[in-house]
This record gives sequence, C-alpha cells and structure tokens, in this order.
Amino acid sequence: MRKLIGISAPLIVTLTLAVGCSTGADEPVSLDDPEITYTNETEETDPSLSEADEEGSEEEKGAEENKNTDEDEDADAEPTPDQDPEAQNLRQLYLFDSNGMVVPQTIELPKTDSTMKQSLEYLVADGPLQDVLPSGFRAVLPAGTTVDVNHLKEDKIAVANFSNEFEEYNVADEKGMFEAVTWTLTQFDDVDEVKIEVNGVELEQLPMSETPIVGNFSREDGINLDYSNVVDFTNSQDVTVYFLGSHENETYYVPVTRRVADEDNEIATVVNELIDGPSLQMRTLLTEMNDDMMLLNDPEIKDGELVLDFNEAIQTMVGDQSYIEQSIIESIALSLTERNDVEKISILVNGKENVFSESGEAVETIQRPAHINKNPL
Repeated sequence: MRKLIGISAPLIVTLTLAVGCSTGADEPVSLDDPEITYTNETEETDPSLSEADEEGSEEEKGAEENKNTDEDEDADAEPTPDQDPEAQNLRQLYLFDSNGMVVPQTIELPKTDSTMKQSLEYLVADGPLQDVLPSGFRAVLPAGTTVDVNHLKEDKIAVANFSNEFEEYNVADEKGMFEAVTWTLTQFDDVDEVKIEVNGVELEQLPMSETPIVGNFSREDGINLDYSNVVDFTNSQDVTVYFLGSHENETYYVPVTRRVADEDNEIATVVNELIDGPSLQMRTLLTEMNDDMMLLNDPEIKDGELVLDFNEAIQTMVGDQSYIEQSIIESIALSLTERNDVEKISILVNGKENVFSESGEAVETIQRPAHINKNPL
C-alpha cells in the first residue's frame, strides 16, 4: 500500500493568510492542489518507526541465518548406520526353506556392536527379517521372541537368553530351530558352543518333546540329520555334506549331516557321500554329481591343502571342451572345509591339473566360499 503525504495544517493556514494579505478580499484567489508524493511503505518519515522496523529486519535476518546454518549442519551430519550404504555387514542366517530344511542365507544387515544378538533377532518371525526375507524361506523363532547374548569369549561359548515366546513353536520345527540358533551363532570364529536359556534359566530339555539336553549345543550335533541308512550307531560317525535345494528355479546349498560307517579315510567317505547324492528321506534335494564319479587315489592333506584325483566322470563334455560344474566344485569345497585341517583343495582329473570350471577359468586351488547362498544386495 502507498501512503499519501500532504501539507501540514499550519502551512495551509500560513498560505491562506499570506494570499489574503497580498490580494485583498475582493480578488478571487486560485490555489493549485497541493503536490502529492507517493512513497513505499518501507520508506520512513518517523524515526521511531524506522528503529522498530530495523529491529524486525534484524530478527528476520537472524532467523534466515539460523535456517541456513541448520541446513548446513544437516548436510554435514553423519548418516546413521541404517542410512549409510557402506555401514553394512554380511551374516549367515539359518532359516527354514519351503521343505522345512535349515538353510544358511547370507544377508546384509546394518552394522552394530551387538552382532550375535542382532543375528538371532533376525531369526524371529515378524521381526526385522521380514524386510529382507528371501523368497521361499521363513523365520525359525516364534514372533515376539526377544533375546540377549552373553559371550564367554575365553570359553568360546555364546549364552543365548530368550524370552518366554521362544517356547511357543511348532513341535515339527523343534530340532531345526535349535540347529538354526546353534549354526547361526557358531559362524563367529570365537564361538564353538551355544548355551540356551529362557528368562535366565538354562534349558535342561527341549520344551516340546522334552528330550534331555546333554551339555552345550555345537556343530558336532549336526544339521538336517539324515540317519536313514544307519545300522550300527556305535561304529559310525557324523559327516556333513552339502547338496542343492531349489525354489522357483533358484538353487541354494543345503547342509545335511549323515551317519556313516567308520572308515580309515574320512575324507574319502565325505566324497563318496557326495557322489551317492541325497537319500530318499531327503528327496527334495538335488546334486549334479553322478554314480560314475570316483576317486582314483586316496586323498592326501599337506600343510592344509587337500589333493583330490577324480576320474573323467567328474567333468561335463560339450563338444571337445570339458569342465566341472560350479555346483560340484562348491559342494566339494563346502563339505570338506567343514574339517578344521582342510584350508584349500586341489582337484585333478586322471592325475592332471589342467581342469576348468564351467566359466572357462582354470580350477587351481579352491577354498570355502566366503558367503554361502549370498542374496543380492
């Protein structure tokens, strides 16, 4: 809005008197309209108004500066662990697949100082796992379960203390649930055994089946147990081998613990179990190995390196090219590196080292894959 600034009343009176004196009463007087000056509202004529507006202007300026400062601080602020794309860690979570098998899935989790506790929290139904749950898999712990983990580092024992909800599971899931907790925690280098408590009280038996618990849980107890061909438990031993599971044309590795007869060469036993393939009890599992495969020599370990010499049946022929299926290589690596004395493996065919994978790369020495069943990030 614009203000009109006119001539003040005293000035008008003075002009009238002056005119009257100079012209006399009988002469008509003609006066021009007073000049009108327009000014913007921000132009001041009153010093007091000017001071007040300056104060307001300073306040507005200060507010704007504070706003800019806040924006700069927000821009410079460190991202939270959930926001920082580099602040992530890969963990093996043992979950149920669609057939009820316990399967490791390598999943990217937010970084935390409580890695063991976090790993178990991601096993809980309707928990944070739901946002990253692979297709065809489900959580192993009942919804609402909470957990704390006490790590007895010197003893290499992880004590998992669960809430009451832990015991509200389906009896068919019982063994698998305890296996999943055990194998999830023993992925950490400084954990060999797991003790399970509910509300601070150590379990003495499995809650549903009431099977007595003897000692702590460990990987020596096995996973996805297959005792279908056991005749003599006394003269037998457990070995864990890896076969293939599948869901919607996607394959993944499944660990299976079998009870097998004691043999002089345990490594040869593991290889032969892989060649035999899944049992009828595990008929949902697959393998790309075949019955014609065989070891030509007894396996040897030297300085952590295992040498396996196969016949040509381990290879797939395409024209005049031969290669070993990647799933065969990885099943061998996963199964044999379950042993602490095997760090790497060399595969020979008819005693020769000139062996290739299906990608065309030379197979020199293989090691345990860093991540099992890694999900896309």
